[in-house]
Amino acid sequence: YIPRFCLQRAFAAMTTHRAQLRAAVRDLSDRGLKCSAKWAAEQLVGLAGGPLDDEAGTSDAPMSPAEEVGSREEEDQLLLAKAYFDLNEFKRAAHALRVARGASGRFLRWYSLFLAGQKRQAEEEAEERSGGAGAPGSLLGKPRASNQHLPLLNAELTAARESEGLDGFGHYLHGIVLRELAQPALAREALLRAVSAYPCLWSAWTALSSLSGADEAPLELPDTWVASFFLAHQATEAHDSARAVSLYESLLVQWPRSLHVQSQLALARYNLRDFEEAQQRFEELLAEDPYRLDGVDTYSNILYVREEKRKLSALAHSCVSTDKYRPEACCVVGNYYSLKGAHEKAVLYFRRALKLDANFLSAWTLMGHEYVELKNTAAAVDAYRRAVEIDAKDYRAWYGLGQTYEILAMPFYALFYYRKATALRPYDSRMWCAMAGCYKQLHRRAEAIQCYHRAEKNDDREGIAFTELARLYRENGEDAQAAGYYERMVAQREAHGEAVGKELSEALFFLCTHKKSTGDLDAAQTIGQRLLDLGGPEKDQVKALLRDIQSQRKAGSGGGPPV
Repeated sequence: YIPRFCLQRAFAAMTTHRAQLRAAVRDLSDRGLKCSAKWAAEQLVGLAGGPLDDEAGTSDAPMSPAEEVGSREEEDQLLLAKAYFDLNEFKRAAHALRVARGASGRFLRWYSLFLAGQKRQAEEEAEERSGGAGAPGSLLGKPRASNQHLPLLNAELTAARESEGLDGFGHYLHGIVLRELAQPALAREALLRAVSAYPCLWSAWTALSSLSGADEAPLELPDTWVASFFLAHQATEAHDSARAVSLYESLLVQWPRSLHVQSQLALARYNLRDFEEAQQRFEELLAEDPYRLDGVDTYSNILYVREEKRKLSALAHSCVSTDKYRPEACCVVGNYYSLKGAHEKAVLYFRRALKLDANFLSAWTLMGHEYVELKNTAAAVDAYRRAVEIDAKDYRAWYGLGQTYEILAMPFYALFYYRKATALRPYDSRMWCAMAGCYKQLHRRAEAIQCYHRAEKNDDREGIAFTELARLYRENGEDAQAAGYYERMVAQREAHGEAVGKELSEALFFLCTHKKSTGDLDAAQTIGQRLLDLGGPEKDQVKALLRDIQSQRKAGSGGGPPV
């Protein structure tokens, strides 16, 4: 027999302990002390009357909003599961919530099961790479592992949606599961329900964007301010960079201190190849937040293109000191070594980035570029293929595949991939020039000319289109057209301060010959004198050409042709 006052005292002590432990779990979690939070949560659930019995709470009846978290015991169990979750013990978290009925508890259980399956899939992929048919430690080749929890999750989430309904978080997770199961139409529907129910769930918006292709019907978006951010993000993903710049600049008026808006505006400028403006915006971002690593790999791409070694070196040191185990930091270092010509070291850092995040798109594409430099075409193709599997809208990977097959002297394959890149970037002259190059190899001059004309209309900064159009028209015997494009090429080179070069000499020699044949001897002589000043292998031919011009001048001044 235990006296009543003893039971009351024991109950009061347990109540005090439980209150202290609940507060401790929250305080410790808020401060990032995960192991201590886990200990406190285990003691909280371990108190008498605290843990859920296997038989308790097995009813499937939906709970009212007031009962969202469930009973106090379920709330304690949720704290314990969250502590396990924070320590990446996903299966333990799911098991702790096996009888949860509240929306938060059910979501955390489903999400824990999903992440447990993803974790196991990553482990199986690592085992395949280390012990499979490929070279030890190879990151290349398509993995065969999959998330084994997906069918169970889909069944449970579908049943929950049809019986008592899901909240925004549940719909989001269902959409992700359906996406992984390769059911994009159903995934889009689930994600639309998610953003309608909980507009601030940005992960749902970005997942929805990744599933929305150009050939899909327009989405019926909820009436919320977050939709403006989504439309700007969607424009960036669709490589409609001019529209993205316009949308982000309008957002910047209302959100002037948003680092996200500023970084996305810099990215859109980069995609438009406005490197100077993009670089300035990235530098302003880093000045405001020097420890920011989001998007820093794109900034390093700009420094690489502009060959700013000192700034790229300083950026690499800064990223490594901030967090050397972030994929973005590894890509920055890889770009630095690539700019120095140390391609093997660059590959090493890109591989390191992929070990940290196997779906880090930028690393796959950049590693493909490095393998091209190393003449390892098979590895380059594998890297680019992995990139397009992750994101079929990555034009750089499609373009890289085209380049690689062009190196392998397989123009039909190269043309297929260049077409993919051009469909994504129809305003990029480089894509059209690449397609035209393939048509030239296939002796399809008419198509090549059409492609170079498209390049010319899309601001061909390198002047490739002018040179190639002139050559094609010359081969077709259309000298007047050829001369016109050679003149435009020469004017463009002069505007860029290029006074010498093999292509410039070629253009001037043709123009000199053409002017002579059309009787414009003054222009022919001026061009010929300029060619002599340039020197080069055509010097003797130019001298002979000038002598002919002089002879024609004398014949013309002699009163007519000789008898």
